[in-house]
Amino acid sequence: MNGSGRQRSAIRPGLEVDIVLKQDQRTGKTTRGIVKDILTKSADHPHGIKVRLQDGQVGRVKSILGGGAGEDQA
Repeated sequence: MNGSGRQRSAIRPGLEVDIVLKQDQRTGKTTRGIVKDILTKSADHPHGIKVRLQDGQVGRVKSILGGGAGEDQA
């Protein structure tokens, strides 16, 4: 799996990810959470796919940590 967060196809609701919030872009500080919505429409983005976490925070995915519910079900 592409763990960088730049490919939209690698990100699904329910995945645990580290994101960088807009206000943290200068420092690179990451915030961990579960993906609720994918906001980037393009297939990839050089700075990471923009997502909304379940707690409402919005940022760009820096790393994909692990699977959420149903990851292994095809």
